[in-house]
Amino acid sequence: MNTEPTLQDLILLARQAGEILRLGFGKTHQVDYKSLIDPVTEIDRQSEAFLLENIRRRFPEHRIVAEENGEFQGDADALWYIDPLDGTVNYAHGIPIFSVSLAYAREGEVQFGVVYAPQMNECFAAARGAGATLNGHPIRVSSTSDLDHSLLVTGFPYHVRTTPENNLNWYAHFALRTQGVRRLGSAALDLCYVAAGRFDGYWEKFVEPWDIAAGALIAREAGARVTAYDGGGAIFRRPCSVIAANPSIHTAMMGEFRANGLRG
Repeated sequence: MNTEPTLQDLILLARQAGEILRLGFGKTHQVDYKSLIDPVTEIDRQSEAFLLENIRRRFPEHRIVAEENGEFQGDADALWYIDPLDGTVNYAHGIPIFSVSLAYAREGEVQFGVVYAPQMNECFAAARGAGATLNGHPIRVSSTSDLDHSLLVTGFPYHVRTTPENNLNWYAHFALRTQGVRRLGSAALDLCYVAAGRFDGYWEKFVEPWDIAAGALIAREAGARVTAYDGGGAIFRRPCSVIAANPSIHTAMMGEFRANGLRG
């Protein structure tokens, strides 16, 4: 049995899980809440069950970190990050901006990442050191060089009502310094849209590793600079934070953070 997946393995799994999402989209769902505004649907669970069954059957020794079912112990050097439905709020409201996100890491380094948006039939993929693609075609970050002409994207934490670090100050700040700031509701797609040059930069705090593992690799392989808020590379250290942008915009964003001492 082959103990290492290939990028094509991840692409196939993501597309198959995405078909589960596509078939359920627009229907009435059973929505439960993990916290006040953090929903989960039966489709999240169906998609994750499909992914877990297939990964554990083919790679039984591997460790898996999944959004809905937590962590499955295994070889710590062979690790999967699974988000079966990134953008559940959008999905539950009939908004077609959501994705399946899969990443595979070997010895602490993400080797493969795939983010599939089934409603748009867009499959973003990357292998470490081999560049990033969208539906098989190479993608690259934008060449925007100044904040004034940049378009950014961000997100807000599920405890936005109770934490002072709720990102509202940063959102207002960058809304006045850039062409605009968008909020898609899918961290995985935020990163992929930076990779494809659709957005010039992205920032968010209180994300989870499964939200960003695949997208961060895809963005890096497309030429983005991807760091934590402190400028270092430890984006999976909780509470996870991430800034991803083309190099010029990343430098400009970090400059704004440091110069303004923004909190929250």
